[in-house]
Amino acid sequence: MPHRRIFLQTAVASVFTCGVAPAILRADDKSGTRPPIIGEGDFKFECQHEWGEVPEHITWRNTHGVAVDRDGFVYITHQGDLKNPCDTVVVFDSEGRFVRSFGKEFAGGGHGIDIRREDGVEYLYLCDIYNRQVIKCDKQGEWIWKIRYPREPEIYSKLEDFRPTNVCFGPTGDLYIGDGYGSHFIHQYDSDGRWIRSWGGNGGQAGKMKTPHSQWLDARAGREPMLVVADRANARLQYFSLDGKPQEILQGVVDRDEIGKTSTLTDVDGNEIPVKNVEGISFPADIDTWEELMVVSDLHARVLLFDAENNLLANLGFDEQWTKTVLDGMKVRQQPETWLPGRFVHPHDACFDEDGNIIVTEWVEAGRVTRLKWL
Repeated sequence: MPHRRIFLQTAVASVFTCGVAPAILRADDKSGTRPPIIGEGDFKFECQHEWGEVPEHITWRNTHGVAVDRDGFVYITHQGDLKNPCDTVVVFDSEGRFVRSFGKEFAGGGHGIDIRREDGVEYLYLCDIYNRQVIKCDKQGEWIWKIRYPREPEIYSKLEDFRPTNVCFGPTGDLYIGDGYGSHFIHQYDSDGRWIRSWGGNGGQAGKMKTPHSQWLDARAGREPMLVVADRANARLQYFSLDGKPQEILQGVVDRDEIGKTSTLTDVDGNEIPVKNVEGISFPADIDTWEELMVVSDLHARVLLFDAENNLLANLGFDEQWTKTVLDGMKVRQQPETWLPGRFVHPHDACFDEDGNIIVTEWVEAGRVTRLKWL
């Protein structure tokens, strides 16, 4: 498929009015043999559940992360099982055929993954929440180095306080590590792995975070490059300058009358940080961008698409009653027989390929990968 450029129009955004779930088309497919289509207008996707030919030596358990390399290969991380370890990084080609796997040493901890091209060579950066480390390796799984908690900021007294969830990269080679399950800090390193600064910590104040589960460089056209953080337990996306100063907050709200309203929050330095109430965000888990679009995987049974001004374009897979069912005791994640076509359970990561298709991994016990093919 040739690479395509999209130009988002205000009229397209109006299709996805607040509180209206995208229709699931082909509802008359009684046999259930055809993949459902979710979305409307310019944002229709064929929903290919259980994507990827998982080999017999791999047993999915809590599929966590996804990244796509320059050649179109898809890298999936899953937690694996400590009692019966298997490789926790599984690689597929663009059609879902198995290519290779590695990472048995990360059993119990396979989590975030990202890819960076350095001097013409691509490297993987993996977050291992069980062994509490970040690994840089080549695309075959050979280690280059590992990072554990930084000693310079004197935040940590022991390794158990550090549980890194995701990594992203700045425009000049800096590395940002989110300690989402540990200290709630973001740690910045230079391209040689030298610590620069840390910021954040647990809280709801501007600049503080509750489970900074992932972060991403938002450098979409027309925007000043900034770091955007999935501040999960605060139900918001929080923007920071590249040196860690809070800039803007997109706050998820439920009350339709509150959508679009603005306010401010004070940061630790006494600065007033703008806050905009947005629809859809509930428990954001991960972020990716492609051309003008930003995708946010939200653990509360939805995948969100935003335009360059961060207006909600699509709440893919959302259904209010289904979400209530999913969140009722979190039992559905262990009951694949109850899952509905065209609906998500707990999207944990979502990543664009070069054509704007989206690969979604879900935090469900048996693991699930879904490819959203853009129609």
